Amino acid sequence: MPELTENEIATQVVDAAIKVHSTLGPGLFEVVYETCIEHELKKRGLSVQRQVLIPVTYDSIQFEGAFVADLIVNDKVILELKSIETLLPVHKKQLLTYLKLAKKRLGLLLNFGAPLMKDGLVRLVNKLIE
Repeated sequence: MPELTENEIATQVVDAAIKVHSTLGPGLFEVVYETCIEHELKKRGLSVQRQVLIPVTYDSIQFEGAFVADLIVNDKVILELKSIETLLPVHKKQLLTYLKLAKKRLGLLLNFGAPLMKDGLVRLVNKLIE
């Protein structure tokens, strides 16, 4: 199977998120959606890591478990899951920080608390400087 681009992975993630959300509905605990979307993505042949530690380095100090990404798909796309009434700007900043620290280009913020999944999707791009 050819290596998927970030956009191709994102398409699969959005489709899986819509399926999980339409099946379960909004309002469950985040861990339920995390488990179900992981299952959906693995059924599609994608590689999924859960609760991935993202280290932070400052000067000569390294914090190994400073942040935890909910899911990383195919080692390319970070998924941050929420199950809340309304996303706040801080949630986008959190995901963007994860992207920068993990040196990933694409992240999806998925709010399963939204009445419709399409209203709970936020796509964030990290403009990497290499």
